[in-house]
Amino acid sequence: MDPRDSKAEPPLELDTVKTNDSEIGVAKAEVVPTYDTKQTKALLRKIDRHLIPFLSLLYLLSFLDRTNIGNAKLFGLEKSLRLVGNQYNTALCVFFVTYVLFEVPSNMVLKRWRASMWFPIIMLGWGIIMTLTGLIKDFNGLVIARVFLGIAESGLFPGVNYYITLWYCRRECAFRAAIFFSAATVAGAFGGLLARGINEMAGVGGRPGWAWIFILEGLLTVFIAIAAFWVLADSPKTASFLSEDEAKEVQARLAHDNEDLAAHYDTKFMWHAFLDWKIWMQCIAYLGILAPLYSFSLFLPSIIAAMGFSAATSQLLTVPPYVLGCLCTVLGGYYSDKLGKRGIFLFGFCSLAIIGYILLIATKVPAAQYIGTFLAACGVYPMIPIMVMWNGNNIGGSVKRGVGIAMQIGFGNCGGIIASFVNQDKPRYFTGHGTILAFLGLALIFIIIQMVCLTRINKKRDEAYGSPEGYTSDMKRAESDRGNDASFFRYTI
Repeated sequence: MDPRDSKAEPPLELDTVKTNDSEIGVAKAEVVPTYDTKQTKALLRKIDRHLIPFLSLLYLLSFLDRTNIGNAKLFGLEKSLRLVGNQYNTALCVFFVTYVLFEVPSNMVLKRWRASMWFPIIMLGWGIIMTLTGLIKDFNGLVIARVFLGIAESGLFPGVNYYITLWYCRRECAFRAAIFFSAATVAGAFGGLLARGINEMAGVGGRPGWAWIFILEGLLTVFIAIAAFWVLADSPKTASFLSEDEAKEVQARLAHDNEDLAAHYDTKFMWHAFLDWKIWMQCIAYLGILAPLYSFSLFLPSIIAAMGFSAATSQLLTVPPYVLGCLCTVLGGYYSDKLGKRGIFLFGFCSLAIIGYILLIATKVPAAQYIGTFLAACGVYPMIPIMVMWNGNNIGGSVKRGVGIAMQIGFGNCGGIIASFVNQDKPRYFTGHGTILAFLGLALIFIIIQMVCLTRINKKRDEAYGSPEGYTSDMKRAESDRGNDASFFRYTI
C-alpha cells in the first residue's frame, strides 16, 4: 500500500491525536519555520558564535592530549621510561581499545543526560589523567594512563557530532563539523610548536622536558573543563543566549528538517542502528580513513625526522602541512554543505591522500616526501567531518542517529590500534605507508559503493512513492518509527 494512501491512517480528530508516547488533547499542528532568509542567517550566526569556537577548543585540547605522546617520544620519552621492543606502540594501542569500547555507551549517556554536565566531566577526567601522565616512571604507568585517557576522551568526538545535529539542519552540519574538526589540524601544528618550547623546561622540578609537555597541557585542559560547566548549553530549548522566539524557531527548523521522524527514546532504535547495513558500510569506510589519520598524527614528527632533519627542526616542519590541512578541512565542509553533496568530496579528498602517500613511499627525495605530507594532510583531514556528517544525514531518528554516529566513530577508531603498530621500519616506513595506502583504497571503494547504492535507493523510492514534497506531516508521522527506511526519506549523496 502506498504510505500516502488516505486509508493508511484514520483522519485526525481535533480533540484526540495518538502519538508514539501518549494521547494529546489537541490536534498536532504541522511545525513550520517562520523566519525569512535574512533572519535565519542571523540566527545561525548567533548559534555559531556561542557554540562552534568553544567546541573547537574542546576538541583541540582533546586531540592535543591524545597525540602529544608523539612529540614526547621525540624528546626522550622512550629512553626515560626504558621502553623496549613494541612497548611504545602498545602504549599507543591501549588508548584506542578503551576509546572504542566506551564511545557508544557515552553517546547513550549524552542522549539521556545534559551536555553541559557530561562534556565538562569527561574533559575534567582526561585533563587530570594527562597531568598525572607527566609523573609516570615506567611502562606500566604509561599503559595505565593511556587506558584511562581512552575512557575519558571517548565521549567527546561522537558526542559533539551528535550534539551539532541538535542545533543545525542536515545541510548545515558538515561546515560546522569541519570547523570543529579543523581543531585537530590546529592541535597538530600548535602541538609541535608548544612541545618545542615546553621541552626547554627539562630539569625543572627534576622532571624531563617530555613530562612537562603532559603536565602543562593537562592543566590547561582542567582549567577549560571547569569553565565549560558555565559555557555550554544543553539544547536550543534551554539555551540562555537564545530568546524564546529564537528557541522556538530553531526547534521548528529541526522538526521540519527531521521530517517528523521519531525523537523519543526506545531501545528498538538502537537495534535498528546495529542492523542497518548502510551504517556498517560507513563504519568500514571510516576505518579506512581513521588509520591514515592516526598514523599521520602520531608519527609525522618521526617521519619528517627520518628525512634527515633534527628533532627540533622536525617539530617546526610539521606545522605547514597541518595549516594547509586545516584550510582544506574548512573549505571542504563549507562547499559540501553549500552543494548538499558528500560522496564526491570524499572521493576527491581520498584520491588526494592516496597521491600523497604514493609520494612518501615511492621516492627517497626529502623534498618530494615532504610535499607528500602536504597532500596527505589535505586529503585525510577534510574527510573526517564530511564522512561523519554523511552518516548522520542518512540516519533517520535521533536515537538511531546517536547510536549510528557512535558506531561509526567507535569502529573507525580501531584504525588507531592498527596505526599504532604499522610505522616501525624507519627510515622509509615502507610497511607503514603501504598499509595506509591499502586502507585509503578500502575507503575509496566503499565511498563509491555507497554513492551508487544510495542513488539507486532514492531513485526507486521516487518511482514507487513520488516526491517527498507530496507528503503531509500526518503521513510522515504514520511512518515516524521507520527512520531512514520511511518511504519519504531521501538519502544525501
